[in-house]
Amino acid sequence: MDDEPGIPRIANLFADPARAKILRTLIDGTMRPAGELAYTANISAQSASAHLAKLVDGGLLAQEAQGRHRYFRLANAQVADAIESLASLSVAVRPRAPRSLLPSKSVPIQFLHARTCYDHMAGETAVQVCEAMLKARWLGAEGRDFRITRLGEEKLTALDVDLSSARRSRRVFARACVDLTQRRPHIGGALGAAMLDLYVARSWILRARRSRVVNITPKGQEAFRRMFET
Repeated sequence: MDDEPGIPRIANLFADPARAKILRTLIDGTMRPAGELAYTANISAQSASAHLAKLVDGGLLAQEAQGRHRYFRLANAQVADAIESLASLSVAVRPRAPRSLLPSKSVPIQFLHARTCYDHMAGETAVQVCEAMLKARWLGAEGRDFRITRLGEEKLTALDVDLSSARRSRRVFARACVDLTQRRPHIGGALGAAMLDLYVARSWILRARRSRVVNITPKGQEAFRRMFET
């Protein structure tokens, strides 16, 4: 029996610069038309069509037809996790020629501060929330993931985080996702998604239509400050 995990096949799909750009564009969880993805990747419509077909056939993208147009999104959260992990690895692994591991000066401050990573929050604020929850013993480390403690269950339930739905999800409950720009973990997985839903529902953050950057409202700033002080 061949137990080869198919790494070369997946790596080949990620290896092309245009396909990598398309995947990174869709990591915000949106569904976008082929024409927009072609423009983003700076390739022709014909070339984009070929790349998108490979990504769909390879299981990394899902597509939906609306009239004469085709729209594409990431196939699932695992694909988003892989994109973010590879981006993080590219920063952490040193090439032969030394280079700075710090984010480029061209990266907007807002992107470093708070943004989405598919369906959970990333950036400095997300890392601080994670560290505060670990310090307060709401979470405990368990390999590359987190486990929720009894205290954490009580606290998050009091905040109206939908833990029941998160547990019913087939995905990892609480993934320790190493942040691309902070190099420390934030909370991913089903719990991270449930927490992002809470932030949006309570107007702690405002999401942008075509950007991963999120704006933290005054109400959110106060709520996160209280979490950091736990």
